[in-house]
Amino acid sequence: MERPIRSLRFLLQLSSLLFLNQPWFSLQETTPQQLIKGFTATPYPSVSSFQPLLDNPNGTFSLGFLRNGTSQLALAIIHVPSSEPVWLANPNRWALWSNPTELFFNGSFVLSDRHSGVLWSTATDGDFIVLEENGNLQIKKFDSSPIIVWQSFDFPSDTLLENQNFTVNMSLVSSNNLYSMRMGDNFLGLYAEFKTGLDQIYWRHRALEAKATIVVGNGSIYARLSSNGFLGMYQTEAAPVDMQVFNTFQSSISGIRRFKLESDGNIKDYYWDGSKWVLDFEGIQDACDLPNPCGSYSLCIPGGGGCSCLDNRTEYSTSGDCFPPESGDFCGGIDQDKGDSSWVLTRSGVELPYKELMGFETMGSLEECEKSCESNCTCWGAVFNNASGLCYPVGYPINTLVSVADDSKIGYFKVRGTEGGKRRGMGFAVGIGLLVGAVVIFVGVGGFMIYKVWRREKEGDDMFKEEQRLSYRDLLRSSSSVSVELSKR
Repeated sequence: MERPIRSLRFLLQLSSLLFLNQPWFSLQETTPQQLIKGFTATPYPSVSSFQPLLDNPNGTFSLGFLRNGTSQLALAIIHVPSSEPVWLANPNRWALWSNPTELFFNGSFVLSDRHSGVLWSTATDGDFIVLEENGNLQIKKFDSSPIIVWQSFDFPSDTLLENQNFTVNMSLVSSNNLYSMRMGDNFLGLYAEFKTGLDQIYWRHRALEAKATIVVGNGSIYARLSSNGFLGMYQTEAAPVDMQVFNTFQSSISGIRRFKLESDGNIKDYYWDGSKWVLDFEGIQDACDLPNPCGSYSLCIPGGGGCSCLDNRTEYSTSGDCFPPESGDFCGGIDQDKGDSSWVLTRSGVELPYKELMGFETMGSLEECEKSCESNCTCWGAVFNNASGLCYPVGYPINTLVSVADDSKIGYFKVRGTEGGKRRGMGFAVGIGLLVGAVVIFVGVGGFMIYKVWRREKEGDDMFKEEQRLSYRDLLRSSSSVSVELSKR
């Protein structure tokens, strides 16, 4: 008897949801809370930001098409009150906001278009889709009790939500694809990702193991965001091996939390206070400890002192990048016959922001450190500590370094192109500006001189006329006097 009842339940759910799963359903005032096989949806041109497709029961989260600018979209889950995205289906491949793009569910949830084919797929065989109250999108299969065959909590983008496990098989990736967060054997780490295929850890939080000890062979550790105001690391559910506490640790906060890897490489926790997101934790406190706050070949002054360029002859621009990021790539070779050139930029009083996480070698001198980097094309530069003799080779593009009041710490950086090329480029622009200014001044001075000459000539002409008038008057007087004199005679 159990099987007919189960089939009847399925038919009732199917019939109650069919009208919601027509292509025109998103034009209705309400958004469904469940999707079943046969569901399809396309983006509507009139939607400017977010087109909802599926809501969770309490209306806190919604799945739909998130529009990026004017022509692209991602399948996303947003926090409805703030419109903040908390999950993207495929952050690296956005679809077109046009009719060729289609989302459908045939047991697998699929985003595709006629030009590129399948852009994203869950590759599952499910019966229906729900969005849980905690923001977890789940594909389930009917059974005596529905079983989960796929969930978004297993595929985070840049955000963790409450009670979401973060394992060694996952990573958070920043929206600009420059940074990632990953689990290690006994730590949580942040990494800078480079196009060279390499990455560099720039922040690490080790498990303190205060309440539980990590047992080798007893499984990998994982992290979970707790509503009690901490990010815990666990090996088993018995007790956490570490607790990264937030400002509101064990406080009575009723709003939901989100833990995000930001586009600057920092990690931050927020809670919703009913009207706005409130910052509750940030992993990196000083901007100079971030991987690249000022741009490539730049210098960060701690304590909010701002940014400058490593080459102090180059003026820093708020747009960043004192030199192009690829300037230190020498593995392609320098072809002098084609006009290629290179030079070396050295600067004292500099330090790597995360040198304690980098590899180093002990060298006898700065020259030895420089020479070891010079002969290796994968070395973009090096920082040498003259006091300790430690040489830190940099095997990735030169980003922001930190200014220190210690001239024994010296940086050596390779640069492709003519020495001071950018500075001369800036000088050229400045020169153009000076030339224009000089022309304006010249024209102004020339105009003034012409005016003076014209004025002088005018005044001279007026004086000449006056002299002529006076002379004529004197002549008249003299004629009158002669006449009078003659009459007297």
